[in-house]
Amino acid sequence: MEQHLYQPVHDEFRALCRAFLAREAVPQHERWEADGIVDREVWRRAGAAGLLGMDVPEEYGGGGQRDFRFNAVLVEEIVAAGCSGLGFGLHNDVVAPYLTELGTREQRRRWLPGFCSGDLVTAIAMSEPGAGSDLAGIRTTAVRDGDGYVLNGQKTFVTNGELADLVVVVVKTATDRGAHGVSLIVVERDTPGFTRGRRLAKVGLKANDTAELFFDDCRVPVENLLGTENKGFYHLMGNLPRERLSIAVAAVAAAERLLAITVEYARSREAFGRPIGAFQHNRFLLAELDTEITIARTFLNHCVAEINAGRLSAVDAAKVKWWTTELQNRVADRCVQLHGGYGYMLEYPVARAWLDGRVQTIYGGTTEIMKEIIGRELGL
Repeated sequence: MEQHLYQPVHDEFRALCRAFLAREAVPQHERWEADGIVDREVWRRAGAAGLLGMDVPEEYGGGGQRDFRFNAVLVEEIVAAGCSGLGFGLHNDVVAPYLTELGTREQRRRWLPGFCSGDLVTAIAMSEPGAGSDLAGIRTTAVRDGDGYVLNGQKTFVTNGELADLVVVVVKTATDRGAHGVSLIVVERDTPGFTRGRRLAKVGLKANDTAELFFDDCRVPVENLLGTENKGFYHLMGNLPRERLSIAVAAVAAAERLLAITVEYARSREAFGRPIGAFQHNRFLLAELDTEITIARTFLNHCVAEINAGRLSAVDAAKVKWWTTELQNRVADRCVQLHGGYGYMLEYPVARAWLDGRVQTIYGGTTEIMKEIIGRELGL
């Protein structure tokens, strides 16, 4: 289907992303998966290529393009290249707005140049062993003590957690106020009392470092408070739609890639004397997936246009997130089935995409939480 979302400048950026990934990431990715982490240098090279901080103001070394389409293009190309270990999406799409919109001028000067150059890798630490979707239930605390905060607690499932130089940590600064006592505090690498636990062994996304973080009397200067004290929950709610849209971009790109791989396989793989795509059941199944992906792409493009216009609602972000990620998993499952035994072999990209995609309906807010958001909007 003809797309009307992207313009020639985005096509040029897509070519840049594609060339960078082919040169710097694709040849290394198998090794990164074995290592469980990508090379630090790929972040610096991405920064030099202009792939980090595209919407960060130019005065801080960013691209100065407040256009989410550039972010979407990069995510799509990372998915198309099969480079699931690169945490650029989390860096650009999730952390960037916290720093640019909530950061003081001093904080922006301190952190954003390194953010854009790739010298500072970022992460956000929300989930805890006992608190995932229920952010109001977190137990990590930050107690004001003179000119600083003292953090105590534990975070888990932190993407980029091992490489990160800056971590936006969701903490309780008023333990008796529930969601009204949440704050955001930036913790920097090598801060005393800040340690990283084991590298988590995941089902998929093998090359992307996901870590546990520990804070034991971790003292952080008060200047590292991001936004307003005890308003962290509202800061999170304001930025979560963008995170969910980024996840949806990856979901649709993954579904499109899986379909293309499987259609080609259905044309070439023969069974009972003819290509498996010639069997009506298989042909109809692929036709159904193609239709559903086209519908998902149409709604996704609408949401990208809405975020650029400043109109993407939390409800629409929830809709596009849950629908596209569930579709991605459904497409992956059907495509593995159509590949037969080969679909279960990790040497085939369809098998790796099946494993990598399973988390999509979980992080960024589970499908069930997305439906809760939508249901409440319906007055239920």
